[in-house]
Amino acid sequence: MFKKINFLTSSFIEKIFNWLCLVSFVLLIVLSFLYYKIPFFLWLVFFISLFSCFFIYIIKKRVFLYVIGRILEALLTLFIVASITFVLLRMLPGGPFDQEKTLPPEIQANISAKYHLDKPLYWQYTHYIKGLFRGYLGESYKYTDRNIADILKDSLPVSIQLGIYALILAFLVGIPLGVFSAQKQDSWQDRAAMIFSISGISLPSFVVAPIFILFFSFYLAWLKPALWEGTLFYILPAVVLALRPAGVIARLTRSSILDVLSYDFVRTARAKGLNEKTIFYKHILKNAFLPVLTFSGPLIAGILTGSFIVEKIFAIPGLGQHFINSVSNRDYPLILGALLVYSSLLILSNMIVDLLYAYFDPRIKVS
Repeated sequence: MFKKINFLTSSFIEKIFNWLCLVSFVLLIVLSFLYYKIPFFLWLVFFISLFSCFFIYIIKKRVFLYVIGRILEALLTLFIVASITFVLLRMLPGGPFDQEKTLPPEIQANISAKYHLDKPLYWQYTHYIKGLFRGYLGESYKYTDRNIADILKDSLPVSIQLGIYALILAFLVGIPLGVFSAQKQDSWQDRAAMIFSISGISLPSFVVAPIFILFFSFYLAWLKPALWEGTLFYILPAVVLALRPAGVIARLTRSSILDVLSYDFVRTARAKGLNEKTIFYKHILKNAFLPVLTFSGPLIAGILTGSFIVEKIFAIPGLGQHFINSVSNRDYPLILGALLVYSSLLILSNMIVDLLYAYFDPRIKVS
């Protein structure tokens, strides 16, 4: 048994799975962005290699029990979130079927009976929790005869697709910009890069998005102003959604690099005569990435579930629009379903970030 595990965690096997995971992920992103149909074989290779990389990592770091414990904590957290949200929604004044024009009592009674709103609160709560354990999230009050799972299945992939494009763009712009700014400290290039970063952080999406639509869609006619139907539709919302996190990542990267430059191991490396590029990219940058990694946990969860404002402006059929509509319509099951999805992604991303701490800084022990 141990010989098999040692074989799986050997550097050669590990490199194969790492490269398979990276190459398949890049192919998935490229094919998706170019609006091509992704073959099932590519999905299979990606998920198998991703799971293998994760399994090898937790075996090498000896954090298997830690991961199991975090998963159990996550399940308990989701149960608490669902319970508290359920009670708070029922405590709000009014109901999901309250309208300006009052419905006849018979119709109101039939609707309440259909969705079990005529039952006592403890019965509704027990019924909902039992459904969660069976994987049933209930039926929407607004979208007649549609399960919450079907709504999430249709809308969540769109939000995740938009979020992945925005995340890739944010990291590809933010980290190099922060590195460049730190290397050119106190120069005009540093000030220009920080002005760009602060602008991306400060300008809200509902200001940037209309300006981009007006300029790139109507004046230049390069890109599509709305919907989600191909490559030209993806660019504007992804750029708008990536601006703020790119600015935050750039500032975090810059400040972290400047902080790490004063550490003793940097002076020791220079005293040994190491090349400046080796010192910077192998020692400084890796240690400076920890604050960016910390910020990445909630950032990934927030972006992958979709930006409400960006999806609304660009008429993207993602989870963000459903969440807004569910709140205004008092669609309790849809609010709970969207909230559980967001909570799950937040917990998962934070757990992954915690596991990656030990990779970027061997001094940190995950236990």
